[in-house]
Amino acid sequence: MENEIDNFYLQKEEPTKGCLIALREIILSQDIEIRNVWKYGMPFFCYKGKMFCYLWVHKKHKNPYLGIVEGNRFEHPKLIIEKRSRMKIMLFEPNEDLPIETIKEILTKAINFYKSGKLK
Repeated sequence: MENEIDNFYLQKEEPTKGCLIALREIILSQDIEIRNVWKYGMPFFCYKGKMFCYLWVHKKHKNPYLGIVEGNRFEHPKLIIEKRSRMKIMLFEPNEDLPIETIKEILTKAINFYKSGKLK
């Protein structure tokens, strides 16, 4: 499983690869209960065993993005829903600095949702 996760990042071209790796580190640093797993052919992050968020590259825009599994449960101006009913995403421009504080703010909102016990 770790090989699939590592290969996902390693097979990407720069600057997308560096952006995704930095996002992975930001996500994992938010809480000791977050684990990186391989699900549905992509790197997912689980919080206490529940699917929390994932990283992917947008098919249309070709930009990396952070997908928040329960994104429909809270609002943030940087999250977009597109045609999804449950998940929201945050797109990144890989040639620009990551908005670290905004990412942490979104991840904290998502973690707090899981901590609230509203998800069964």
